[in-house]
Amino acid sequence: METPERILRRLEFKVVRRLDGFLFGDYTGLFYGPSLDLAEVREYVPGDEVRRIDWNVTARTTRLHVRQYREEKELTAWLLVDLSPSMTFGTRRVLKRQLAAEFCGAASYVITRHGDKVGALFFPQPYLIPPRTGRRQALRLLHALERLPTPPASGRTDLGRVLRDLHGMVRRRSLVFVVSDFLSQEGWEGPLRQLAYRHDVIAVWITDPAESELPDVGLLTLQDPETGQQVRVDTSDPAVRRAYRERVSQREAKLLQAFRSSGVDVLRLSTHESIVQPLFRFVTYRRRRRWSSPGR
Repeated sequence: METPERILRRLEFKVVRRLDGFLFGDYTGLFYGPSLDLAEVREYVPGDEVRRIDWNVTARTTRLHVRQYREEKELTAWLLVDLSPSMTFGTRRVLKRQLAAEFCGAASYVITRHGDKVGALFFPQPYLIPPRTGRRQALRLLHALERLPTPPASGRTDLGRVLRDLHGMVRRRSLVFVVSDFLSQEGWEGPLRQLAYRHDVIAVWITDPAESELPDVGLLTLQDPETGQQVRVDTSDPAVRRAYRERVSQREAKLLQAFRSSGVDVLRLSTHESIVQPLFRFVTYRRRRRWSSPGR
């Protein structure tokens, strides 16, 4: 098994260096969000976010005004990392938990390399690493991902509770990565929306191709990793495979709608591929939206 030091060196060579010049010349292209350092108050123009309206100035002038912020000079980022039983699944290059570790290693390396702070909250059994800077902090996060145990199957992960915990704990506007497969109890959409109202939130959606389609292999016993419940299905039946695809499609559509309604960007990673190309696509999207936004 790779040590955290070897993982970080591999990520630096295979991921960070390949993104250099594209990403790190202006790394806020990925890690960007308005700060709470107020620069000015100006009149509202169509396209401005409603949540930036300054109601006190609006009341005094009888015209809509919005708060304009300076970009953060010092960034604080949080990694909210899912270590539930479902994250130990994987049928391709790596397990979902290993893919999460690769992303966390790359993200923490990028953030700390530029002198900013990164912290982590692991769940469902809470384990907190306070925000710090430096390469040692990136290694500390990887060490935690290596040694923290996977809890036994005892029921669906309560992602909503974890999101509420972080919302109550982190007061200063921060960048928050929610790294998960989002196999959770229902009811987490509201807490995600609340968290995204105060912070710049990115959903890092960890997936595996085998979760999207049942193979045609006859009778198969499937087990829910979160609850331990088992069910035996006949995968040779086209109706069974079709129903499964429909359920998967409905779940994905519901997830994407929850992200959109919360104002959360999505970085989707799959165990069958390196994180480099998805990061390229995500960075391009964030940069395009950043520079095309009103007021820039």
